[in-house]
Amino acid sequence: MENTSEDSSARWKSLPSWLLTQTANHAHRLVADGFSSVHARGYHFRLLATLEEFGPASQTELGRRSGIHVSDMVAAINELAELELVERTLDPADRRRNIISLTGAGRRRLRRLEKQLAECQDTLLAPLSLEERQRLTELLSTLLDHHNRRAGSAETP
Repeated sequence: MENTSEDSSARWKSLPSWLLTQTANHAHRLVADGFSSVHARGYHFRLLATLEEFGPASQTELGRRSGIHVSDMVAAINELAELELVERTLDPADRRRNIISLTGAGRRRLRRLEKQLAECQDTLLAPLSLEERQRLTELLSTLLDHHNRRAGSAETP
């Protein structure tokens, strides 16, 4: 006989893989909505943050460092350049290649996106204490590092 009680929980609802997937869906929605509310996308944040951390770089280097696929890179850079958040200049060593640099406006935009992202993190992790948040981050990092090493991609953002 089938149990139709709403109080009963399916056994798959306690599986870590299911819990991670459901939480990731919420995280993705919160971050996408948060960035959308300030007319941005996750790629914008990743590119601006990568440029601030590593300095000017070619599109290829930016893709490698930010984990953004080359097929998405040009469009994302075009969007940021149109908003004057990044600047393209020809690479003096190879005039076929562009070097992408962060502008002052790009740095200011990055600060705003960081604030928005921090709010999203707080919303996502609201029921957890600071210590629990740190422990969750450590555990997720351990899992991700393990699986990235197994897949041969030791440094995937």
